[in-house]
Amino acid sequence: MPSSDTSPGHRKRLRGKFIRSGLAGFHDYEIIELLLTLGSPRKDCKQQAKEAIRRFKTLRGVLEAPPEELQQIDGIGPHSAFGIKLVQEVAREFLKKKIIDKPIYKSAQEIFDYLYHSMRDLKKEVFKVLYLNSQNQIIEIDNLFEGTINSSSIFPRQVIESAIKHNAASLIFVHNHPSGEPEPSGNDKEVTRDLVYAGSIMRINVLDHIIIGENRYFSFAGEGLIEQYELAFLNLKVKGTAEGKRRPYRAKLFGGFS
Repeated sequence: MPSSDTSPGHRKRLRGKFIRSGLAGFHDYEIIELLLTLGSPRKDCKQQAKEAIRRFKTLRGVLEAPPEELQQIDGIGPHSAFGIKLVQEVAREFLKKKIIDKPIYKSAQEIFDYLYHSMRDLKKEVFKVLYLNSQNQIIEIDNLFEGTINSSSIFPRQVIESAIKHNAASLIFVHNHPSGEPEPSGNDKEVTRDLVYAGSIMRINVLDHIIIGENRYFSFAGEGLIEQYELAFLNLKVKGTAEGKRRPYRAKLFGGFS
């Protein structure tokens, strides 16, 4: 006679718990178990779920795992692997639709909520640009650069060219720190300042630069740094910086960095 943990009653209790209160109080393996029962409704999936968590470490690890690797776990077939990937993609699209076409000026938390799960465990830095229209609504999101984010890898000219191509009025930058620590480095600050300057020259607003770490983020706008860079650029104009000094800096901004 099957135990209470492996009986149809066990699956029914898990589903009932989910219907009543969502995923609150669920262990990661229980969430995976629920997903697996969709592809194997008459089969105990508890051990497969625990093995998936053991192998891929976290719930996100399981959701991000390639289907062929999921199917290496005894008892997880193509239908179950497909179901897990489908749920992941549906969730990602839902979060994207949740923020798309919504005013998001300085709403760093909303951007973080959408991008966190796709960027948290990346092994290298990825620099994203969010293009917004004049109503601060998202037009598109692109990955522009990969690798270590520093003054030699980010080209303001390429950023501005892509903004013009998307007919963007404003930009939000997002990149991750694989270390999990979101505090900006000196290079992060230099790059952000130069992007704000380049945007100001072309009359394209930089609304924020968000750095994603482990369960937290750093917002340049939230910390007042975007405003500080904008004021610094205005001061350069007001003070009437010598033409001979302006031209090399403009060339530097739009030609990349050495």
